Amino acid sequence: MLLSHSIQPIQQFRYTVGKNATDSAMIIDAMDLLYSQRLDGFCIVSSDSDFTRIAARIRESGLTVYGFGERKTPQPFVSACDKFIYTEFLLKKDEGKPAKDKPVAGVGKDKRLARLLRDAVEASSDDTGWAFLGLVGNYLVKQMPDFDARSYGFSKLRELVAASNLFDIEERPMAGGGSAKSVYVRERG
Repeated sequence: MLLSHSIQPIQQFRYTVGKNATDSAMIIDAMDLLYSQRLDGFCIVSSDSDFTRIAARIRESGLTVYGFGERKTPQPFVSACDKFIYTEFLLKKDEGKPAKDKPVAGVGKDKRLARLLRDAVEASSDDTGWAFLGLVGNYLVKQMPDFDARSYGFSKLRELVAASNLFDIEERPMAGGGSAKSVYVRERG
């Protein structure tokens, strides 16, 4: 598979028992790339907290860090990334259809989620209280890099917001005409 995707495998053998030489070699390579100043961002695919500091260091340099890992990934590594995606969302099952859980019951009763959604809408809203859903999504990811509507059983943020029953939803025509619509939300009064 590596050859068919033009990926060069690199093996770093450990020097002593219990040490992970491969992680160290990858971190050194990442620092070399960082100092080359030829990249806009990094993608780290790991569920290992050993990469927490390199992710934070890359972000300190003003570059974007995308993390991918399993649900077991320690929270400090998740938080060190700009955006973290759980690989379980990327796996396919049932004859090639995307993995999909049933929506979580009582989404609006999840106090943590409700507060997060309300804060995101408030921070993204204009003087009338309406917020463009795209900005709400950006705010959510900045506050919680692993935020994903799929964690709650919804394929889209709009579906999650609607299921919460906390917000009014409005579609507006996009600038430039056409049939495309922008989605706006506001907290119900």
